[in-house]
Amino acid sequence: MSDESEPEGLREWFHWFRTTDHGAVVYVREMGMSIAAVLLVGLLLFAVSGVWPPMVAVESGSMEPNMNVGDLVFVMDEERFAADAAYAGTGVVTYKDGREVGYSKFSDYGDVIIFRADNGSGTPIIHRARFWVEEGENWYDRTNPDHIGGADNCGDLRNCPAPHAGFITKGDNNPQYDQLGPLTEPVKPSWIVGSAEFGIPKLGYVKLCAIELQTPGRQPKCPVG
Repeated sequence: MSDESEPEGLREWFHWFRTTDHGAVVYVREMGMSIAAVLLVGLLLFAVSGVWPPMVAVESGSMEPNMNVGDLVFVMDEERFAADAAYAGTGVVTYKDGREVGYSKFSDYGDVIIFRADNGSGTPIIHRARFWVEEGENWYDRTNPDHIGGADNCGDLRNCPAPHAGFITKGDNNPQYDQLGPLTEPVKPSWIVGSAEFGIPKLGYVKLCAIELQTPGRQPKCPVG
């Protein structure tokens, strides 16, 4: 008797849980459904993108006006659905190659990549891949003079000759290549988290505010007023 009554009791309990209008139970039920929906959407996005988390929030103005602080950006594994113009199996189209074939993302040529500087564990950087350099290459002659701070030769540039092969990168709103400062060396393909596909304005503030609340002393990024 007990073996048959226990499943029946469990079914009755689930039926009660699904249908009762008791305030506390309704709250728990709705919270559970909301969490399940968020997890389902996240898993679907992960299945499409191959990257976790599949969306990142823009934290600085280095890519303005093509990306703004608070934008939520969908990230795709750079090797998925790679364009024909992608450099040598990396899945990334550089600004230089994109300009030649008319390939653009976020209102300019080439791919915007998300990478961890020098393969570090800090906040990922979202900048545009400008061109590829080989190990030991003098890449001074391939630069845009507007982005090298008045340097006259390779010796005036940090990371020139290139210490290893990788991408030279730059924020669309930054005056110089990232590799001219302490930010990062040429970006190796293994440092890349993914490529940015599209952005949703302002929605990333939800994530930025959550991070801010969890990190005492962090520079405020939540909208005020």
